[in-house]
Amino acid sequence: MAQVASGAGEQVSSSRRRWLILALGLAAQTASCSFLYGIPFLVPAMRAAEGLTLAEAGTVVAAPSIGLLFTLIVWGAAADRYGERLIMALGLGVSGLLLVYAGIGNHPVGLLFGVFLAAGACTASVNAASGRVVMGWFAKSERGVAMGIRQTAQPLGVGVAALGLPPLAAHHGFRAAVLLPAGLAIAVALLVAWLVTDPPRPPRVAHSAGASPYRHAALWRVHGASALLVVPQFAVSAFAPVYLVAVQHWSALSAGWYLAVVQVLGALGRLGSGWWSDRVGSRLRPMRVLAVLSCLVMLLVALGDASWPWLVLLALALAGVITVADNGLGFTASAELAGLAWSGRAMGTQNTGQNIAASLTPPLLGLVIGDSRYALAFCVAAVFPALAVLVVPVRAEHQRD
Repeated sequence: MAQVASGAGEQVSSSRRRWLILALGLAAQTASCSFLYGIPFLVPAMRAAEGLTLAEAGTVVAAPSIGLLFTLIVWGAAADRYGERLIMALGLGVSGLLLVYAGIGNHPVGLLFGVFLAAGACTASVNAASGRVVMGWFAKSERGVAMGIRQTAQPLGVGVAALGLPPLAAHHGFRAAVLLPAGLAIAVALLVAWLVTDPPRPPRVAHSAGASPYRHAALWRVHGASALLVVPQFAVSAFAPVYLVAVQHWSALSAGWYLAVVQVLGALGRLGSGWWSDRVGSRLRPMRVLAVLSCLVMLLVALGDASWPWLVLLALALAGVITVADNGLGFTASAELAGLAWSGRAMGTQNTGQNIAASLTPPLLGLVIGDSRYALAFCVAAVFPALAVLVVPVRAEHQRD
């Protein structure tokens, strides 16, 4: 009887601990995003302090994303081999220390670019490791919601940066403002090192551990579909602000508040899609439905641009929710198809493909838009989720089950 009570107590403790670990994974990803997506908020102060052109400031701002892109798979492989706690704490901690160095002293812009590049490369550790720890601690029937919670880190990180960085830069300079994401990274890295426990790992079997899931097409197709679905997401996030100001004649402040509300709704949409996938026992069926909806809503945005202002505003709000809702599903499906031994590398590869698509979308769609061809650009963006409908490998998920 005592053994039964002891076992029940351990299960309750383990259940509580996994939610703490999820919260720390969310905090780590939020700290990372406050740096990666927060640096653009410092562009005005950076240009004023250093006398930079917009192109030069844009190059410095792009450095973290470039560093991230080159190290995602490497960090994922390290998480597979050495565990999530070490990799998350190490990468995030070193990133924070690099940002402290960037925030103190008066470094030349070239050196600042290099420091941001290295910090972005280090903070990439969080992307795969925080997702992998969710995979390990949550059962398949709960992973959709758990990963959806983790995916809210991006809007949370952007919110922290939007609220904190501009005032700090205005009063103390942009270098001092960099100490905010630096402090967050170091604090969360210490908490991760202290409180995170790596999930149980199955016994290593040499043959099965070495068998690459990339021998089959299914995982490649998930990565490809996810990259295609990033295009409408970044079409909205990159061009909605300028569209509202330039075409709809909104003030920048009004556009900012509107898009902030849409971003909150988008975070709720990620949670909703995760819950949906848990209920139906599939990641890829909801992902394919969302691809269809993403195509339709982008066409609705184009129609609204060509017809009534109220319609385009409604369509942009819907697009801001629908086009981000699939993100956690792709990550979860990649990890589940890859298996625990390969999940870190799979999520690193998944994130790499998405970041490449995200980087290419604004400049290429910008060429399509030109001066005013927004409706055409939104129609072009609708083509990519339509292709994703054909690419999502729903049958492979059933075969694995």
